[in-house]
Amino acid sequence: MTVAMDADALNGFLAERFPQVRGYRVVQVGSAGVTLHLAVEDRHLRPGGTVSGPTMFELADLAAYAAILSRIGPVALAVTTGANIDFMRKPAAGQDMTAQCRLLKLGRVLAVADALIFSEGVEEPVARAALTYSIPPKS
Repeated sequence: MTVAMDADALNGFLAERFPQVRGYRVVQVGSAGVTLHLAVEDRHLRPGGTVSGPTMFELADLAAYAAILSRIGPVALAVTTGANIDFMRKPAAGQDMTAQCRLLKLGRVLAVADALIFSEGVEEPVARAALTYSIPPKS
């Protein structure tokens, strides 16, 4: 496994090309995938004080994107073509979150990833997502 982008390179790329995802940070790049951290803010919460479903989906989707880029380099136009998320338990209130994403397949045109989402300090995942990405042809 060759790493095309490490955590610093991924974080720099995301900050430059996708400033709307501030608060997310790649904390680890490994042979299987990446770990992405979300500093939970009030904007991520739903009534009742827990992290919203759309926020958890964004965390999983961004983790898959980062895992793919860690292998293929800075390809801004790799896009999600399929996603499924299972919300398994209520996230801990007031806790940051992480997604541990592993690449299951990385082909020339498609990538398949699986992400587990955790509330910080809680051992069991709060959600699981399966994502498929389309990788544009090299120019």
